Amino acid sequence: MLELLLATAEAVTMAMHQHREWGLSGAKHGQYHHDVAADAAALGVLEPAGVAILSEESGVREGKLPVTVVIDPIDGSTNASRGLPWWSTSLCAVDREGPWVALVADQVTGERWHAVRGGGAFHNDERIVRPATPPLREAIIGLGGWPPFHFGWYQYRSYGAIALDLCAVADGRLDGYAHCVPDGVAEWDYMGGLLVCHEAGAHVVDVHGRALSPLVHDTRRTPVAGGNRALLDELLTARRKFA
Repeated sequence: MLELLLATAEAVTMAMHQHREWGLSGAKHGQYHHDVAADAAALGVLEPAGVAILSEESGVREGKLPVTVVIDPIDGSTNASRGLPWWSTSLCAVDREGPWVALVADQVTGERWHAVRGGGAFHNDERIVRPATPPLREAIIGLGGWPPFHFGWYQYRSYGAIALDLCAVADGRLDGYAHCVPDGVAEWDYMGGLLVCHEAGAHVVDVHGRALSPLVHDTRRTPVAGGNRALLDELLTARRKFA
């Protein structure tokens, strides 16, 4: 399965190297031409493999295998359209037990983060373990959207691509992450980074305590992540004040 996800990400990489139109497609709200091209490249690899697919761009596709690959062909589409170097392809294979194999491919640097349930998390080929995590007052937090008040962090960053943000929590570049947009995000945005975090020893939950892998195209969640449980609890306490 990991080989399939790697081949899918590579197909998107090749398609983006040849792509020249980075504006809005006009087909649906917020969709760019590069989203459509990346999705077509990914489907060209995933569909012949027989997996079910849950894609931001093309919806739900049935498969012959009891595995669903949740994919955001380009997480950080607006960043890509503006030439901002923080966007990726995020994939997570989900079986009957939940998230199984994940890959987040940075399409700017070529870096890869992957995880296998029970098998650890890796940056390229090096295993990663979440380092020590400071309390919120000393932490650097990634934000999605802007909260109505200061949580008490030391510093914050707002990069605009959740999959990469969560990988940064997993490997210690960020200490935590809080999504602050009221209507939440879809599972293809965070599923790849979710498993990488969990296997590295970081924590990711929905602010309302809901399951994070419902496998429903229209379902939205509000992820919060912490390098350890103590920081996660601090972030949850703050985020729930306006949940």
